[in-house]
Amino acid sequence: MPTDPKAFAYFAAGIGAGLTIIGGAAGIGRLAASAMEGIARQPNAAGDIRGAMIVAAGLIEGVTFFSLIVSILLVLAIK
Repeated sequence: MPTDPKAFAYFAAGIGAGLTIIGGAAGIGRLAASAMEGIARQPNAAGDIRGAMIVAAGLIEGVTFFSLIVSILLVLAIK
């Protein structure tokens, strides 16, 4: 079994990137489902719910992007 640090870094970056994408997609999916349910229950509050949903989706995507950058830096840091 190889113990090359670069191989471990590539493996960890791949696992980290995959988990990041899965987590971000699940978070935005739950956010959208909850927002649609809220709009269905109270159509008058659609504007407020939509605005809060956009802000929350932006925060989720920001954290996902940051995590992907960390995964890429993990690969580039090992020489």
